[in-house]
Amino acid sequence: MSCLARVEVPAALWRKHRLGDVTRAEAAILTQAFEFDWFGDGDEEPAFAIVSVRQDLLEHAARAAVIHGLRGYDAVQLASAATARTADPDLERFACFDARLADAARVEGFTLVG
Repeated sequence: MSCLARVEVPAALWRKHRLGDVTRAEAAILTQAFEFDWFGDGDEEPAFAIVSVRQDLLEHAARAAVIHGLRGYDAVQLASAATARTADPDLERFACFDARLADAARVEGFTLVG
């Protein structure tokens, strides 16, 4: 997962609250669950492998944005997944809520979660 998700996910959850799609309590619970998965705790390891944003990843994201018609951060998420998969070829699952990003991930050979 891109390190940018640390900001993107809570921002998206609280945006859903502002739009009336989830209650304040639901947004808080979902944010807390995400942060638990992000940081882990004394007993649990983090649930995500975090990919730093580097120049080669940005180049991949720029190409993905053009090829797949993605927004900037969506392209970074896809490039981050591809970078992680290069390091561990067993990584094949991709999770997102954006239809265009989901389509691009499928084209790139990922299996969608959910």
